[in-house]
Amino acid sequence: MRCPYCAHMEDRVLDTRIGREGDSIRRRRECLKCHGRFTTMETLLQVYPLIVKKDGRREPFSKEKVLKGIQAACQKRPVSLAQMEQIVERVAKWVLSRPEREVTSEAVGQKVVKELRLLDDVAYVRFASVYQTFRDVGEFVSHLEGEAGEGDEVSSDELRPVASAGEESPPKAKTKLKPETPE
Repeated sequence: MRCPYCAHMEDRVLDTRIGREGDSIRRRRECLKCHGRFTTMETLLQVYPLIVKKDGRREPFSKEKVLKGIQAACQKRPVSLAQMEQIVERVAKWVLSRPEREVTSEAVGQKVVKELRLLDDVAYVRFASVYQTFRDVGEFVSHLEGEAGEGDEVSSDELRPVASAGEESPPKAKTKLKPETPE
């Protein structure tokens, strides 16, 4: 290993420790020329398959990109960063376990949707609404109702569509703000 201080190529290992997950090795080293000490990490280099986007572009799989999408879906939700990172790790392991050298972004998105559905309903709906393209609110609602029919406890009343531009809003319940006084 090249010394970061004097660029000498010979050193000795002072200490070796295995990482928490068992997937890395940390070594404390000392340069034999300048006696400078430094730490190195050894990890397995994992080659992820390429992700094929909807427009046909190919790009390397990125855990960071998946995490950003999950963080956006979980914004202001009671979901910890550790839970989000666990989802990212499960998705990354799933991608690595695929026999194909290329995986569609749609397949990765479906895996994230399944993971979020188990974790938080609101995050699931947020991610699904961005990840999948729907022509209108009705199509989105029918998709969610179809998903709910597969074991979720969401009623169709809870998935009532919101009026879009040009449509009349559903009637709102009237609330009295102050008691009426007789004149």
